[in-house]
Amino acid sequence: MKKERINPMIMTITTVGICTALMTICSWISTPAIGPMVQFTLQTFAVFFIAGMFPLKISLLTLTVYIALGIAGIPVFSNFKSGIAVIEGPTGGYIVGFFFLALIIGLFSKIKEGSTALLVIGMIIGLAVCYAFGTAWFYFVFLNTENRKGILEILSICVFPFLIPDALKMGLAVFMIKKLYLNDNSLCSVKNCGRE
Repeated sequence: MKKERINPMIMTITTVGICTALMTICSWISTPAIGPMVQFTLQTFAVFFIAGMFPLKISLLTLTVYIALGIAGIPVFSNFKSGIAVIEGPTGGYIVGFFFLALIIGLFSKIKEGSTALLVIGMIIGLAVCYAFGTAWFYFVFLNTENRKGILEILSICVFPFLIPDALKMGLAVFMIKKLYLNDNSLCSVKNCGRE
């Protein structure tokens, strides 16, 4: 019996929908705030996993949809927040930075498909770019206010506390990606998902 091929467009839309839901759920899973603005979520884990598991097109579409839904008022951000004010706020740059994180992971993954080393390198460089973009955004939000903060102070609030947790999330994402990627029966052969 001939196996029917799923329409690539339907597969892409479905996968982006599932990945956006995963991104949203991981944003909602958070710890209480520790100090000013420091709150741990699973957002970066979701980006690591989605960008490492799926083709570049899927991960970028997912981040675009996720951010667009948040701006449109759907409470997809951490603490069930939404609206353009979240993006314009001091930590909004880190949310936008997720797009660059996914982009860099996807580009490194394309160099040699299935390479764990390139996947990890892409995650590390992508996370550094996300941190840099978010930190610059945070700095400029407060630049002309009485709450102006120095780069070191911003790093101590928004980056340093997250280094170890993000490293752990990265390790978990790589572990799950390798387990699922090597199983051809998983996720309907996800390796070809979204590819024309």
